[in-house]
Amino acid sequence: MKRFYKTAEVAATDGGFAVTLDGRMVRTPAREQLVVPTAALADAIAAEWAAQGEEIDPRSMVMTGLTNAAIDQIAPDPSAIGNDIAAYGESDLLCYRAEGPASLVQAQIAAWNPLLDWAERRHDVSFTLATGIIHVAQPEETITRLAAAVHGCDPFSLAGLSTLVTMSGSLVIGLACLEEAFPVEQLWRASELDEFWQAEQWGEDPLAAERRALREKDFAAAARFTALARN
Repeated sequence: MKRFYKTAEVAATDGGFAVTLDGRMVRTPAREQLVVPTAALADAIAAEWAAQGEEIDPRSMVMTGLTNAAIDQIAPDPSAIGNDIAAYGESDLLCYRAEGPASLVQAQIAAWNPLLDWAERRHDVSFTLATGIIHVAQPEETITRLAAAVHGCDPFSLAGLSTLVTMSGSLVIGLACLEEAFPVEQLWRASELDEFWQAEQWGEDPLAAERRALREKDFAAAARFTALARN
């Protein structure tokens, strides 16, 4: 699409903050008004539109894309995506540990145990750990309480949380990121721990490193989106 506007600005509305292009309100693909809960998120979306060149590149507009998802896809039925996200609590990455070698086992303990400890304190839950990939059931109360935390999120938080959880394979990592309990880089490295360990042992594959860098960028963008939507 060719750029059809000169300026992108933010305007306060009764429902929050809107982004306007040459004074006209931006709408989502479903033709809903693009209104967000915080001025910070609206500023970030306006900056994406302002940064476009002669042609608009949707791939460069992560904040806009996640906002569209929140409004068009999630807001009409938040429980649907909430159920999908909460299901990750039944097989959280952090609960499945390697049998060996010892250096990998210790790396998982060092990176993952603090995250589980935080979740146990924050949500008053406990986790059952397993060795290998055979599924192990988590306590029912844990599943229920983590699901309640997910379903307590607004559509904007769910949009970011969905990306964080699916990319990391961990509901705990997603919730910790949502609540800014740990630095984003630490959470990302925890989610990719096995890959980083492999690279340290056998050397880095340039193509794998490039793919991981792109994924890290997407993860950081989702984390930034959730922070801007809440603050």
